[in-house]
Amino acid sequence: MNGGGGSGGGGDGGMTPPSPPLDWKFSQVFGERTAGEEIQEVDIISAIEFDKTGDHLATGDRGGRVVLFERTDKKGHDGPRRDLEKMDCSTSRHPEFRYQTEFQSHEPEFDYLKSLEIEEKINKIRWCQMANGALFLLSTNDKTIKFWKVQDKKIKKVCNVNLDPSKISGSPTDAGMLASPKGISNGGSNIKPVNCLSTDFSFPPGGIASLRLPTVTSQETSLMASCRRVYGHAHDYHINSISNNSDGETFISADDLRINLWNLEISSQSFNIVDVKPSNMEDLTEVITSAEFHPTHCNTLAYSSSKGSIRLIDLRQSALCDSHSKLFEVQEAPGSRSFFTEIIASISDIKFAKDGRYMLSRDYMTLKLWDIHMDSGPVSTFQVHEHLRPRLCDLYENDSIFDKFECCLSGDGQRAATGSYSNLFRVFGCSSSSAEATTLEASKNPMRKQLPTTTNHRPSRTGTFTRGARQGSESPGSDANGNAFDFNMKLLHLAWHPTENSIACAAANSLYMYYA
Repeated sequence: MNGGGGSGGGGDGGMTPPSPPLDWKFSQVFGERTAGEEIQEVDIISAIEFDKTGDHLATGDRGGRVVLFERTDKKGHDGPRRDLEKMDCSTSRHPEFRYQTEFQSHEPEFDYLKSLEIEEKINKIRWCQMANGALFLLSTNDKTIKFWKVQDKKIKKVCNVNLDPSKISGSPTDAGMLASPKGISNGGSNIKPVNCLSTDFSFPPGGIASLRLPTVTSQETSLMASCRRVYGHAHDYHINSISNNSDGETFISADDLRINLWNLEISSQSFNIVDVKPSNMEDLTEVITSAEFHPTHCNTLAYSSSKGSIRLIDLRQSALCDSHSKLFEVQEAPGSRSFFTEIIASISDIKFAKDGRYMLSRDYMTLKLWDIHMDSGPVSTFQVHEHLRPRLCDLYENDSIFDKFECCLSGDGQRAATGSYSNLFRVFGCSSSSAEATTLEASKNPMRKQLPTTTNHRPSRTGTFTRGARQGSESPGSDANGNAFDFNMKLLHLAWHPTENSIACAAANSLYMYYA
């Protein structure tokens, strides 16, 4: 798949030769755990998102906090072109980020009408357009969406005071009381701020030669987050998705049964554009699992369901989009249906490619690439959890079968990635002639022996899933190294840098970053 959207992704028989497999390397880690360290539930990362430039990264956790990271390796290389040309271009610098700031986005709440506790956990984060050097983003928990502005605020300090504490007889506290009014720190000396004004206005021996008025200056800046708007009371069920529109003015929020359209400037009302709630809830057969705006067409969006289908809708057709313009789904093979068929078919995440021509979807077993111009079936199917098929009963009993893994596409659309158990994640080549399938571990040594992976390009509609042959003596419950899978260590959230081959992924409370 190329940036023009005309060929690639397996849709045109591989006109563009596939790129060689990438050599992934560890970049950095934030919040690394020591051996035996107990993980606090509130510190587990629940959302990751790069902004459009890739210079900022945001994470949300189960404690309702949003943490921002800023890229630092680009700084100092924005000089004149002549100076840049003199630099040794062969020296590659891997992306480096630093902690920028954090703020409490959501607090635990209680719905007294429904006697329901609302967790503070951040479900999704989406970056909005920057303006005047300020960062804007949306964050949501199960019920409430918030619009945040993050910018540098100048810290005001009092300086140019009359009294020098080193030349005053008596305690320095007295000088501080005279020099610094309540709540203002004295930037012109080492005097600590005090909580009250002194009534002792005595001057040092010999007096002061001349009096001058203290001045207030802004010498330092601090990054501050302020909540600009709160979009609440619009969802009866848990919000699973938010997505910004390419018009820069609107966004959508989706729960199990409805999708609402919001204007960023208006928090008091929203428009319900999709409603799949039946008149009788006993007739409910599927729910909405994810929703995403098209990256360039502001009138188009897609949403997935628990039945494994993706619907493309056009907002120009009607105010309430009860009908879809296209339906993407895989037909079941006759006689292949089982108790787990619908559970593992449920789509947990969908992502559009940067050019909008292709969509990536993740269900429990597979990763699928779709061409929005071809609704007969996916152009590529990547087996992720086929080795777990014999253990579906165990996965159902411990609820692991309901885990919602996210997926992501590279900026050039050539590769896709998704997570798995034992803190593993997989990277696949999207080209029709590519056999790239790399397995990495979220650790300082990411490279591992690859798991056997089957990739089907242009699959037939005779079956939902294609079984991949197991190699060697690998058992369904162990990885390629013979280690048992740890279903408590699951890599659910990851994001691909929009312009470079760099991936950020969350393993519990640790943020790992890799580059190639």
